[in-house]
Amino acid sequence: MITPRPMGRIAAALAAVLLAIVIPAVPAAAAADEYVLYYTVTASYQGQPENLGGVASRFLGDAGRATEIFNLNTGRQQPDGGALSDPNKLTTGWYLVLPWDAVGPGVQYGVLPTTAPAPGGTAPAPSGTGAPANPANPANPANPANPPSSPGGAGPSGAPASPQPKPPGGTPESGKCVAATAASSPSNWAMTRVAADLAWPYTRGNGIAVAVIDSGVDAQATQLLGRVQPGVNVVTGENIGNVDCLGTGTAMAGLIAAQPAEKDPFTGVAPDSIVLPIRVVTDNATADPAAQAAAIDVALQLQPSVLALGSYVDITADPVVRSVQKALDLGIPVVAAAPTTSGGVTPPEDVILVGGVGVDGKLAEEYAAETVEVVAPGVNVSSLGINGTTFVGSGTQYAVAMTAGTVALIRGYNSNLNPKQVAHRLSATAAQMGDGKPDPRYGHGMINPEAAVTRELPEEATLVSADNRDSTPISGSEEIRIAFLLTVLAGLVLSALLVLRFRRTMRAAATEDDLDDDWPAGDPPKDEAKPTEPSSAGSH
Repeated sequence: MITPRPMGRIAAALAAVLLAIVIPAVPAAAAADEYVLYYTVTASYQGQPENLGGVASRFLGDAGRATEIFNLNTGRQQPDGGALSDPNKLTTGWYLVLPWDAVGPGVQYGVLPTTAPAPGGTAPAPSGTGAPANPANPANPANPANPPSSPGGAGPSGAPASPQPKPPGGTPESGKCVAATAASSPSNWAMTRVAADLAWPYTRGNGIAVAVIDSGVDAQATQLLGRVQPGVNVVTGENIGNVDCLGTGTAMAGLIAAQPAEKDPFTGVAPDSIVLPIRVVTDNATADPAAQAAAIDVALQLQPSVLALGSYVDITADPVVRSVQKALDLGIPVVAAAPTTSGGVTPPEDVILVGGVGVDGKLAEEYAAETVEVVAPGVNVSSLGINGTTFVGSGTQYAVAMTAGTVALIRGYNSNLNPKQVAHRLSATAAQMGDGKPDPRYGHGMINPEAAVTRELPEEATLVSADNRDSTPISGSEEIRIAFLLTVLAGLVLSALLVLRFRRTMRAAATEDDLDDDWPAGDPPKDEAKPTEPSSAGSH
């Protein structure tokens, strides 16, 4: 098993950072270059005033998802100067940012307008699209029923979870970034749900290196300063992976290792961990299986403690499976998105396959049956964006990041666990979702960082092997009990030896007495019966 390189000096420099519990972030205005799905509020719908429940029912198929729309829009200033504060009160002409899977007549995709709609409630044509979303138009980028495909898939059927803007003037040159994509309004439900801060008194993932194979990481992000290594860009072969064009890798890194800032308390699951960015895509959001496998092989050379595979890595591709098996053989836990299809090669047994869920418990994607091991937040997840922006996005890669952060906490508390044992800890301590454990859709349930770190599992002390590959290290309390038992056992053995020696001594003494009693009367003892040599005087 490869031992992670020491990161002591970096961890020590950041050890004084104040512990902060994630609280709701202040909603930010949409950036000028932001591409989102949105809806323009009309005066009424079917004769009734508009409300979030009705909007959610029409475009998301569930009135209960009004909470998601509220979280995406609350506090953001509308063109008339107002802001959403009451889910039952909407003003004609307001623009509502919608979740990634919204669909239906009236849903538009593009830069959020900043001016009031024309009379009659018609919104200005969104920049860059020129047309509203139309489920009947398969070429429309806002149509979730016909998304573009990408390996590993972040959205339904492999579509990127957060629509990316088209660069002006066509496709950019390779290696150059398109405009940054900012989020509309963050919600901290994901971090609140997993409550990773409850595990921080025991471990914050100090020095644990997490390799993130995705679009790179913006190392200049304030809350990642000092937490990101240079990494590698496998697209160009450069030893620089700490830049990001697409934003997904930076968002993953933020969910893993972000530090709280003065104006933003957002904190990653394992805030004292280190991110090793492996850039498998630049401005083009696709990578062939050979490049994906090469990215994993390069990551292994950096000796990480955890491997997190982003949305551009297909865990069912044959070259990827072989490289992942190398990582597992080296004792490195691998976290990846559960496959969305049943085709391809079966992932190695000990890979941690993760599904994403929303605040309402709905899955982020249609995963292949019985492939999900655990789930984590993956819909409307807030994190760090590139170029100083705030990111809100949806996709399984964000659930992968939060799970990888939990694995970093586990390894920070007990670095001797092998991949099989880490996977078992996550599954055994997960909070049940669905009808069983495991459930065909949710697997063993929602990750629970505190329980995964602290809970005692009796089965972990049952096996001990020379190479620790099939056994689990014993917890602290188990060590105390076993030490006590060994002490008692040693005392019993010592007592038995003393009794045995005493009995032998007594038996030897009894034998000698018996010999003395049997000696003929008048005869000298055996050692005195030897003939006496004549003296020299007697010879004369």
